[in-house]
Amino acid sequence: QVRPGESGGGLVQAGGSLRLACRASGLARKDYEANWFRPAPGKEREFVAGMAWYSAGIRYQDSVKERFFVSRDRPKNTVYLQMNSLQPEDTAVYYCNFEFMGQNYWGQGTQVDVSS
Repeated sequence: QVRPGESGGGLVQAGGSLRLACRASGLARKDYEANWFRPAPGKEREFVAGMAWYSAGIRYQDSVKERFFVSRDRPKNTVYLQMNSLQPEDTAVYYCNFEFMGQNYWGQGTQVDVSS
């Protein structure tokens, strides 16, 4: 059973930076998609950024391109989300997700608050 656990959230002023981390236990040798999501109006959660665990393909939501950067450290079973130039609209609970062949594993989320 894959169990992701997020850390690194907090309060930051607009224009500031935070780095989120998600360490997952129970990973098998599979090319998971390691993703970050957050709630959005009209949706339970929207995709923010993600990367393939082995092949390292990276994707971003358009609104975070050039501001957010996803990376991973396989020996540490950890995926990171570096968030720069944060804006109040980035305020949300950020959830880590590992997905493989339609099987999804979610973390509990970490709160990010951006003050104006």
